[in-house]
Amino acid sequence: MTVGHDPGRTRRCLVIGGGASGLSAALSLCEEESDGRVEVELLEASERLGGVIETVRLGDYLVERGPDMFITDKPAATELCHRLGIGDQLIGTDPAFRGSLVVRDGRPVPVPESFQLLGTPKIRPVLGSPIFSWRGKLRMACEPLVGRRREATDESVASFVRRRLGREALERLVQPLVGGIYTGDPEHLSLAATLPRFIEMERDHGSLWKGLRATAAGRATATQGARYGLFASLAGGLGQLVDSVTGRLEETCRIRRGARVVAIRRVKEPEGFRVELDTGESIEAGAVVMAVPCAAAAHLAEHLSKDLSDRLSEIASASSVVVSTGYRLDQVEHPLDAYGLVVPYAERRRVLAVSFASRKLAGRAPEGRVLLRTFVGGELQPELVDLDDSEIERLVREELESLLGVRGDPEMVDVVRYPGMMPQYVVGHLERVSEIDRLVAEIPGLALAGNAFRGVGLPDCIASGVEAAASVLSAV
Repeated sequence: MTVGHDPGRTRRCLVIGGGASGLSAALSLCEEESDGRVEVELLEASERLGGVIETVRLGDYLVERGPDMFITDKPAATELCHRLGIGDQLIGTDPAFRGSLVVRDGRPVPVPESFQLLGTPKIRPVLGSPIFSWRGKLRMACEPLVGRRREATDESVASFVRRRLGREALERLVQPLVGGIYTGDPEHLSLAATLPRFIEMERDHGSLWKGLRATAAGRATATQGARYGLFASLAGGLGQLVDSVTGRLEETCRIRRGARVVAIRRVKEPEGFRVELDTGESIEAGAVVMAVPCAAAAHLAEHLSKDLSDRLSEIASASSVVVSTGYRLDQVEHPLDAYGLVVPYAERRRVLAVSFASRKLAGRAPEGRVLLRTFVGGELQPELVDLDDSEIERLVREELESLLGVRGDPEMVDVVRYPGMMPQYVVGHLERVSEIDRLVAEIPGLALAGNAFRGVGLPDCIASGVEAAASVLSAV
């Protein structure tokens, strides 16, 4: 069965994928074309909207199965909350527990004050930290003496850090911090695609120390009096955002859950696309936004452009498992006086990081309890993702006991798997994305959105949806 439309009255725009990017694209399309000239339809393969965003109440614990907060210096997420009328539900992180821990010789120790992924404007905390040997500290202190890189080609995060700060800084701190964000391997991650501001610091200041000091001074002036700090969430979890967008969309947009797209083909009469579902139904549309993971996008693009499909296939992804556990505080020996801890690969442990979720954000655990979120797998330990749930749970409990002194059975356990959901921005990523942009531009009415291109965070996904909507509107 083919569902058509009258090209003289309205043009249909299909958004494929109901995660953050797809919801953002659909909302932007509905808001920009409120006069009814464009009919917007959202297709989601599963029965639930939100993608990796999912907030659930498990007993007395409020559990985020996906991301639990977002960065505020990229405004797309906070602006969307205010547009939806839930700005009063925004909350910041608890300053009482500000800071992070990193494992050194099996023991959590504080990350040096003000350390920002690849460096810090303050050398004194680094010199006093037990994370590094005196040889490593001396090498880091010499960073201002390192010359600028002459080549303009892309460089891996690991290459950049070894060149400017030394091997120990990479292995003992940068690798786990960056790995905690991208679940990736710094040896392969593109500096230009993941942390371009450090390239600018080297170019403009000749030193990370000098660049970070200048940035810190500017940020202190620009963010004075900021309401939420650098990170924010919603009082009822990020699921509130999904519910609010869904409620707004239901007023103007058709939402179809359980609608799995298997192919997209171009058609001439009327000019546009035919989107085929696994039920045998096909839908004609003047424009399509693909807001699905890269592997799925590559498959759907096969009948549109072999070159586009091939380029999308080149963007690899990593898998991970998130294990949420709830404990009484008297079961935990460690004071949990931070937002969480990261684990260097050099420690040869079986977890990537542990987020102290109820320390970061209020309302996540009942009084006298703590909610921990432990991350397993990633690019460096993919074999752990293949363990079954009981093995994963046992592994996490053993690691929490060893690292934090957690004793006894948890009150709550939740295991969630994310197969191939974290794209890897490897060296050459920006050039690859530029080529994808060129190929998409050759197909009028098509746009891509998601975390595989120009940012993995929630604000990046929301912004990509807005940009995709603007792109396809010009075609219809």
